[in-house]
Amino acid sequence: MKNWWKILTVILLFYTVIGGLFLEAPRLHILNESIRNLHFHVPMWFGMLTLLIISAAFSIRYLRNPTFRNDIWAVESANTAIVFGVLGIITGMIWANFTWGKAWSGDPKQNAAAVALLMYFAYLLLRNSFEDRQQKGRISSIYNIFAFATYIPLIYILPRLTDSLHPGNGGNPGFNAYDLDSRLRLVFYPAVIGWTLLGLWLTTLRIRLKTVEEKVQELG
Repeated sequence: MKNWWKILTVILLFYTVIGGLFLEAPRLHILNESIRNLHFHVPMWFGMLTLLIISAAFSIRYLRNPTFRNDIWAVESANTAIVFGVLGIITGMIWANFTWGKAWSGDPKQNAAAVALLMYFAYLLLRNSFEDRQQKGRISSIYNIFAFATYIPLIYILPRLTDSLHPGNGGNPGFNAYDLDSRLRLVFYPAVIGWTLLGLWLTTLRIRLKTVEEKVQELG
């Protein structure tokens, strides 16, 4: 039963999709039925944050113990986090189009999310610019740690200090101040767990693939 968490992931995501689209949701001002996107857009960012924490942690571990395992966990966690970040921006743009009138309005939260993704795209480009494995791992780990240290204030602090349409920023109340009642909570919390577990699952699959490729190269 070591794969129990994968079974749980499938169950939670199936429940999220069905429940998020078809269970009763509160009719909130302006948001209306678009509130269902809460179960997809927000958990993407929770998943991204979790994966970035893992990536930064393994980068720190790599600097202390430069092993293939630490390096591959750092980069593949970041890779999956980027995918979640892109999906988070896309679902956010769809939501913004219905509630703000256009997909991209230059909102501080949107701009910060775009900058954060660019930082991590730069991380991948930096890695690919080195041939020597130790040099690649060491320099990219240092960059990854500083990128994560920049990500936190960029996403969670700076947008709160200026005008913003995004809930929870610029003086706007977060969703807890709205009617985030049991009808939403019944799906939202399982969705956060499910999407986060999916991110971890994808990361482990990528790590297994890279590990096999590494062993093949050693044998060749």
